[in-house]
Amino acid sequence: MSSYLSAPPALRHMGVAAIGLWVVFAPAQAKAHEALALECLCEALPFLDSAPTWNAAAAAPGGGAENPPAASAGSEIDAQRRIIAEQRALIDQQNAMLAEQRQHIVKMQGQLITQQAQIDRLSSFALAEAPLDMFRGTGMGQGVAGPALPGPGSDAVALPDAPVGEAPPPGESTTERVAAVPEGQGVLTRAGHLIFEPSFEYTRSSTNRLVFRGIELIPGIQIGLIEATDADRDTLVGTASLRYGISDRLEAEVRMPYLYRNDRIEVVQQRDEGIVRSIALREDGIGDAEFSLRYQFNRPVGQKPIFVGTLRVKSDTGKGPFEVGYDEFGVATGLATGSGFWAVQPGLNFLMPSDPAVIYGGAAYLYHIPRNVNELVGDVLIGRVDPGDAVSANIGFGFALNPRFSFSLGYRHNYIFPTKTEIGDTDQKSNYLHVGSLNFGMSYRLTERDVLNMGFEIGVTEDAPDVSITLRMPFGGKL
Repeated sequence: MSSYLSAPPALRHMGVAAIGLWVVFAPAQAKAHEALALECLCEALPFLDSAPTWNAAAAAPGGGAENPPAASAGSEIDAQRRIIAEQRALIDQQNAMLAEQRQHIVKMQGQLITQQAQIDRLSSFALAEAPLDMFRGTGMGQGVAGPALPGPGSDAVALPDAPVGEAPPPGESTTERVAAVPEGQGVLTRAGHLIFEPSFEYTRSSTNRLVFRGIELIPGIQIGLIEATDADRDTLVGTASLRYGISDRLEAEVRMPYLYRNDRIEVVQQRDEGIVRSIALREDGIGDAEFSLRYQFNRPVGQKPIFVGTLRVKSDTGKGPFEVGYDEFGVATGLATGSGFWAVQPGLNFLMPSDPAVIYGGAAYLYHIPRNVNELVGDVLIGRVDPGDAVSANIGFGFALNPRFSFSLGYRHNYIFPTKTEIGDTDQKSNYLHVGSLNFGMSYRLTERDVLNMGFEIGVTEDAPDVSITLRMPFGGKL
């Protein structure tokens, strides 16, 4: 101890620090020497140049030279021990977290190995490592040995505890993207939406017929009337239609057409001498208004077809064929803008999505309600008239080339039954008609809500119009 006191101040400070550290970090077997170390530390502290408080405490009356310094040093040691204990607890907690993360990494590595095995197996199918006849008609995982793909809930598939990333925006259905399908055969109007759809239709029809009324004595020699008729008819129809979605599976539609007709007819009759008559007629006015209901029977499920029932009621608001004037020869001096009869048409359509195409088709029956006309045409009284009913069917497909442009191809055929007319005291019956046409449609989406549709109908039978061009563009939205 005397050698320590005679040492330089720096060495004395270092010695005191060493004794303090030895007391704090001493092992359990050195606890017995703790009192001796504290006593040495207390004796050394009063002689430190930087500890005048210790000297004052040693010189105080009634106070021992070692008791206050020993108590203060003990509290400082206890504080150091508490700090060390807290640090050890923090280190233990971090070690536990590291161990948990290691287990999670090992689990993810196992999942990656399983997924890589699945990718290798699917690649073998794609690259046709086995003969094609082993896979044909068997489906994936049938007929070829291989690891089964894990299903939902399997331990091999670990789903995240929380959503990952952002959900993609809802995609547009195929039937909505293929807007070029014929009018009335697409998807129905959504509930609460009102759609106004103006349309313009141009129809060109021409006929060139030779009619012989008489008897033929020998081939090439006829006795009677020979009549040749060359007629060209142009019709422009502007239609305003309103569609409203009553529910997601029921819609109602009202249509009001306005027609402009221009007919040129040239008749050549051969009796004792040739007679040539040229007739030019023009007419415009309101056509037959229509009301329709469409109901979707089932909801779309996978590639199964969607069935839509239709009911159309056609009025007689237009000018009928018996409301125009006739001359003394029974030749019309005006043109009709309507049929002159009420009609009801039930039908059934289907729409089958097959991405990126949509197959459509349907059938309908048009029933005309007969009535008593009781009008004079020339000098002949027209009594009860039963217009011929019609059966129609169509089939086709629509194809979406991209989200903006789509087109459709199809065929429509109408069979029109003969018309029965009471003329004077006799009943006359017309011939049946076949009206077949090829349909081609195009649709282009101008904006998110505006779509421009154009359709072409080309007649392929003798009774069908030559060509018909339709342009329509719907407007509207949710009320």
